[in-house]
Amino acid sequence: MARAKPIRTIRPSLLTGFLIGVPAILFFLFLGIPLASLLFQQAPQRVWEELLQPDTLRALQLSLVTTTISTVLAVLLGLPIAYLLARTTFPGKRALETLVTMPTVLPPVVAGVALLLAFGRVGLIGRYLALFGITLPFTTVAVILAQFFIAAPFFINSARAGFAQLDTRYELAAYTLRATPLYTFLHVTLPLVRPALLSGIGLAWARSLGEFGATITFAGNFPGTTQTLPIAVYISSQIDLDKAIAIAVVLLAVSFGLLLALQLGQRKS
Repeated sequence: MARAKPIRTIRPSLLTGFLIGVPAILFFLFLGIPLASLLFQQAPQRVWEELLQPDTLRALQLSLVTTTISTVLAVLLGLPIAYLLARTTFPGKRALETLVTMPTVLPPVVAGVALLLAFGRVGLIGRYLALFGITLPFTTVAVILAQFFIAAPFFINSARAGFAQLDTRYELAAYTLRATPLYTFLHVTLPLVRPALLSGIGLAWARSLGEFGATITFAGNFPGTTQTLPIAVYISSQIDLDKAIAIAVVLLAVSFGLLLALQLGQRKS
């Protein structure tokens, strides 16, 4: 039996290590120091006390509910789109790919204004919804729509990359065994791209949780109805900085825990 060739490791020179190490250290310090300052500004007991305040609990509950719903919508509506963009070619595909990515680079406030012009009472679609007594702006539904608009592209792009990198021979092998396209998709394709899907779900959920600009523009700030955790941080920073810091620490802990779980899950996959 032939022996496996040992993996060669490249030892960078002193100059190369300096050119790589110094920018890396400066970058991680730039990221780490502000986050550390946020964590050590308040005692854990103070953070816990602020978290138990009724208005904070309402904002936390609303954020968790709306974020979960918007993420589920992103998966249900985004999965077919990701598969379509990854596996098919058709006229206008580049334009659709650009359209899908637009919310990730668009300023959130601009996204909120666009949603308001589309779904407001005199908006392009909202004027017709008003005929049936349906009003979307400044409601909990508006929060979900704003989060979905901003976060869905993160799932779609991640899922699309997973579908694009999948070797089609696995699916062809399933077809030769007389598996139906639906069975192949559910039992062959999806399990193989599961890491990409989980990564996309996590990114979409975290982005929804942190959404602020589009939400406050389209949904406003009504405690218990549209005031999510990011909005609560913004409002509290103008009145009670200690409370804003405590809520921000909660957001930081949830986001960090989710991203860490995703990293660990991808290593095990």
